[in-house]
Amino acid sequence: MIESSLKDIAAALRDKKVSAVELATESFSRIEAGNARINAFVTVDRDGALAAAKAADERLATGTAGPLTGIPLAHKDVFCTEGVLTTCGSKMLSNFVSPYDAHVVSLLKEAGAVMVGKTNMDEFAMGSSNENSHFGPTRNPWNTDKVPGGSSGGSAAAVAARMVPIATGTDTGGSIRQPASLCGITGIKPTYGRVSRYGMIAYASSLDQGGAFGYSAEDCALLLSAIAGHDPRDSTSLEQGAEDFGRDLAKPLAGLRVGLPKEFFAEGMSDDVRAAVDAAIAEYRKLGATTVEVSLPNARLAIPAYYVIAPAEASSNLSRFDGVRYGHRAADYGDLNDMYCKSRAEGFGSEVKRRILVGTYVLSHGYYDAYYIKAQKLRRLIANDFAAAFQQCDVIAGPVSPTVAFGIGEKSDDPVQMYLSDIYTIAVNLAGLPGLSHPAGFGAGGLPVGLQLIGNYFSEARLLNAAHQYQQHTDWHTRAPAGI
Repeated sequence: MIESSLKDIAAALRDKKVSAVELATESFSRIEAGNARINAFVTVDRDGALAAAKAADERLATGTAGPLTGIPLAHKDVFCTEGVLTTCGSKMLSNFVSPYDAHVVSLLKEAGAVMVGKTNMDEFAMGSSNENSHFGPTRNPWNTDKVPGGSSGGSAAAVAARMVPIATGTDTGGSIRQPASLCGITGIKPTYGRVSRYGMIAYASSLDQGGAFGYSAEDCALLLSAIAGHDPRDSTSLEQGAEDFGRDLAKPLAGLRVGLPKEFFAEGMSDDVRAAVDAAIAEYRKLGATTVEVSLPNARLAIPAYYVIAPAEASSNLSRFDGVRYGHRAADYGDLNDMYCKSRAEGFGSEVKRRILVGTYVLSHGYYDAYYIKAQKLRRLIANDFAAAFQQCDVIAGPVSPTVAFGIGEKSDDPVQMYLSDIYTIAVNLAGLPGLSHPAGFGAGGLPVGLQLIGNYFSEARLLNAAHQYQQHTDWHTRAPAGI
């Protein structure tokens, strides 16, 4: 049953063909069978999930259930969950039990969804491969020698391995879309501010955004509809009410203008990814869409701008982890300063330390104007490029990642090569736009390839409509790894 669409699972629950408790139990069985091999879950909350499932069954019996009531799901371990470990993939928070729920977690509890556990991630969401976790790397279910993408690799792998049908993730520079592509599932990052960041442990506050993973665009629409909306506790939350992001799923694509950025189709994309992307775009044309070439001339500057802005914000956000109030504290230290130094040295991994150092440097006296201010100016130019492109098209299409999933350890010694794996996704975060990845075929080694769709502000429903119509005429999103 876990492998079915959310609509089919909800129908089976309403018709008493399966109970929420049985679904949760099936999810646990799949986690027990596959997690040692894939390492998608950091924490499994069996007692909490079974209690939530029993409550969901009671709602189903009284006819008060919603579309997500009784549906098993996983939360990326960046979302605070009351009474359950929230580690952020770090030794620094390996013993932290949150006293409250993130806004996203609260909304999904109210919707009746059943959280079965928390998923592995790059430490403090810093990474593109899920190799930076204190709990070891998550492995791609399609080939366990390959990465699942990051930083939301645990959530993507859990859905791809059919451990849960849906999961939450966060996207700071591509961390939903890239793992969705590499794991062969659908993932959407909404417009910045659509989903509350309250209770979502911050990496880069002006870039972080919560979003959804599912098998299909239709499933993502249901999950996103449940978690989006205004939250007064988050100062960056947009004053937008609840919205049905699946309202336009059935709308034909005739007349849809798809922009193809010439910069995305230049050198750098592997031949197998190019072939899958070209075939997907051809399918959109068959469905009635027209394509037009657009230009994003400053997209090539997205990575250098991002790796100034994001580390600068991380340097500030992570200063709270000092071993005093919560989190890891060194066992032996001489004085207060020594405790700070040793606690942070022991608690943070190498990639987190690298970004803190870079961020502190670019914010320091004499370098703030030269680096940080200049990067923010580039950010505005990148946003302006998208605004100009959307004068010519309704959505923008292109690759998500330049290659299919790469080998574990393959890029670990070369941070720049690792950063370049986000070359097609980072600009979207800098501009605050919504972006989606859906399965579009397979490349070298039988590994999945995703197509990225980028929309103008608040156009999530249009992106989901385009992806859904594509998925009605293809079956890439129904494919599962062998042995699952």
